[in-house]
Amino acid sequence: MVPDRLPFDLAEYGHRLAKTRAAMEAQGLDVLFITDPSNQAWLTGYDGWSFYVHQGVIVQHDDDPIWWGRLQDTHGAERTVWMGPARVIGYADNYVQSTERHPMEDLADRLTGLRLANKRIGLEMDNYYFSGKALDVLRQALPNVTWLDATGLVNWQRTVKSEAEIDFMRRAAAISERIVDGLLSRVEPGMPKNRVVAEAYRDAINGVGDDWGDYPAIVPLMPSGTDAAAPHLTWDGRPFVEGEATFFEISGCFRRYHAPLCRTLFLGKPPEFLRQAEAALVEGLEAGLEAARPGNRACDIAEALAAPLEAAGIERGARCGYPIGLSYPPDWGERTISLRPEDETVLEPGMTFHFMPGLWMQDWGMEITESILIRESGAAETLCNRPRKMFVKA
Repeated sequence: MVPDRLPFDLAEYGHRLAKTRAAMEAQGLDVLFITDPSNQAWLTGYDGWSFYVHQGVIVQHDDDPIWWGRLQDTHGAERTVWMGPARVIGYADNYVQSTERHPMEDLADRLTGLRLANKRIGLEMDNYYFSGKALDVLRQALPNVTWLDATGLVNWQRTVKSEAEIDFMRRAAAISERIVDGLLSRVEPGMPKNRVVAEAYRDAINGVGDDWGDYPAIVPLMPSGTDAAAPHLTWDGRPFVEGEATFFEISGCFRRYHAPLCRTLFLGKPPEFLRQAEAALVEGLEAGLEAARPGNRACDIAEALAAPLEAAGIERGARCGYPIGLSYPPDWGERTISLRPEDETVLEPGMTFHFMPGLWMQDWGMEITESILIRESGAAETLCNRPRKMFVKA
């Protein structure tokens, strides 16, 4: 029985599996073992907070995928994946965080039982969720397997979104708007930062209408003043103060799909250099959106952004965007295309990016960003609809 909470219909999952198998064949893989929870969910629907232990999905060319993980998590898998219970298997709890045995020993036994012990098997070797120890154990247990690096194989199949996925991202974008609106209304001098974050989480989880909010893959980031030079600081209990800019990097999340949105707020009267930076950044954003058209390249967006910034004497060393969609902690990016001068990936309709040209200087920072959709023609669509500017509360 197909779970009634499955986000997409079986045809969607069938299309995803077919794309993945074609990519496997192109790389000469007999089997693929994926551990990235985003890729697991994209292929099977699995959704649970269990990625802190070893788990994954076995993909073959001629049978339904198998979800493999901790025995207690098989109950969650049976309730969320589209495959039948026979395609959900678990290892005993004495494998968990043990110095005497390793879960990959169980996986090796399963692969042997499936007559896969002499096949070409792809692994996501450069991944948050797969360790060097895991690879060592598999190599020792299955010496006749040819282990190949398949990092990013599934990720690249996710770059062009279906209409159903885009619908989920639009719902996430509405939640992002609600979060940012709340932040802009609540931040005042003297307000402790943690209390503002608490309300942001309330907005994020309440969602919009019947579209409930899920937990985002990244926590709210909102450094102020000189700390805004550091892009990945979170929050503390200190109050907001007059005379400082704070940027908010947040995302609504609906059924694991994200639409990040960043805005900057200045309390008081902004100095002229911030106004000049704002003008250059907004001009670069507008130019980048115009360049974000099907048939253009990822680097064209980055170069369009860079020209106004360089004219204003601002140099950025970082990329200015990345693909987004379905994700789990610790990152809402898809880890494939980068919006930077070196990336010549051709843009296609249905691709979605966080166009993210943050400015992180020596002692100040500013973020004004957009989640964008590459359309069939014309400039990119912004999924959120909020003014592209630095907000000011005098």
